[in-house]
Amino acid sequence: MTSRPIRMGTAALVVAGSVLLSRLLGLGRDILLAGLIGRNEESDLYLDSFLIPDFLNYLLAGAFLTITLVPILSRHLERGDSDAASRAFTSVFRFAAVAIVALTAVLWALAGPIVELLFPDISDPERLTSLTRLVLPAQIFLVVGALLMAVQYTHKRFLFPALAPIVYNLGIIGGGLVGWAMGDPSPEAFLVGAVVGAAVGNFGLQWFGARATGTWFLSPRRGESAVGEYLLLALPLMIGQSVAVLDEQFIRFFGQVEEGATTGLWLARRITMVPIGVIAQAAGVAAFPFLAGLAARGANDELVATTGRAARKTLFVASAAAAGLIVLARPLVRILYQYGQFSSGDADLVADLLVFYAFSIPAWGLHQLLVRHFYAKRRMWTPVIIGTGFTLVAIPTWLGLHEAMGINGFALASTLVMSAYALAMLVAWGFDSGWAAVGSLAPAFGRGLLAAGVAAVVASPLVSALIGDGPITVWSGLGVGLVGGVTTLAAFLGVSLLIRSPEMREVIGR
Repeated sequence: MTSRPIRMGTAALVVAGSVLLSRLLGLGRDILLAGLIGRNEESDLYLDSFLIPDFLNYLLAGAFLTITLVPILSRHLERGDSDAASRAFTSVFRFAAVAIVALTAVLWALAGPIVELLFPDISDPERLTSLTRLVLPAQIFLVVGALLMAVQYTHKRFLFPALAPIVYNLGIIGGGLVGWAMGDPSPEAFLVGAVVGAAVGNFGLQWFGARATGTWFLSPRRGESAVGEYLLLALPLMIGQSVAVLDEQFIRFFGQVEEGATTGLWLARRITMVPIGVIAQAAGVAAFPFLAGLAARGANDELVATTGRAARKTLFVASAAAAGLIVLARPLVRILYQYGQFSSGDADLVADLLVFYAFSIPAWGLHQLLVRHFYAKRRMWTPVIIGTGFTLVAIPTWLGLHEAMGINGFALASTLVMSAYALAMLVAWGFDSGWAAVGSLAPAFGRGLLAAGVAAVVASPLVSALIGDGPITVWSGLGVGLVGGVTTLAAFLGVSLLIRSPEMREVIGR
């Protein structure tokens, strides 16, 4: 069975569906972690064990391999030279595979000293070192698998890449359940599942999917290696540290201030990443191959128009999601996490953090589309320089707001910095594409925020009255969620209709 090339709208639906399922499975994984282990040092160790492997991924721009390789392959395919595309893919694949295996071995050997450097106050560095080494091999499958996904994206094929995060999360959940069944629901069991999930979903399935595209291994001729071109495009992503990428890692660094802080921030952010993934990430991933194709053909006007149209729709839906998450934060957290070792006090903390994180959803939506506009034009430095600049701003912001507000300050800092980054990208897009494009997009941002703000003000008192201060069951929580969700959506659409939002007509009218 192979996937076929599809249109941009259909691609967005495929990616959105897979991201939704993946994020729900991710929530299931976190629910299992919270219930079996709780919010404590053990759960913090599990999350901290991913820090060094994630850093390894960043060294090779692993998170951006598809973004780097798609424009290279698109240029050859737009000229009808599939053999050149195969040779380019082969050269980059060989280089990345050798590099990731070598770097994994180096970090395996140096894991102990690095853990002591990054976590000077941790009580059990030997345990964290062991956990880090356990999960490190997963990065090999994630990096080489990203190249195989890039081949499929270039051919407008999304099915097998869409399955990768689903299988990965199933692997982690399966590992946790096996550990629980054996009487040992430990971080080790979850991490073994992560390695298995990466091997099957991010590598095995992607090998099969990429081979079906026709762009496959073909030895490059002398002077035809694409490694130099790949490194030139990837270099900004390797040396730059965008705040959008490091936002997750800040949780691990700053969460060391107290036991359980990392887990609390992580759980709140994970809920927020469900709508961000389904709305913002899906729009960006689905649009990118089409944007890269337009850029390769030199169709700049169409590229700008396509970016703007996708961004306006994304902002509208993202604003509605932000309002819904703000209104439903408390019942949602209680339903999802308040089991086993996870207490009512833990639930209240995570709900408060979730409200702060929810305000960032529209900014993530805007960011996902605008950065891909620049990536499609092979202008990697622009978003990287801006993102790195805001990383430098983020550090004192996180520290200062924590001093003023405690752990809640971390979540607020994340939202403020991400929103500022998105607005800076909007300004950069104006310089690149003309201020007329910004003139059509900036008001959409404002209209979405206005409708979301009114909807949250209208629906929040109702949900607070329904939920009260006592315990909540799954069924009563679902009832409150249904009433609150419908009220929020009705208020959001009512305000959008009142202000004659063109985005509502574009989204609902189709």
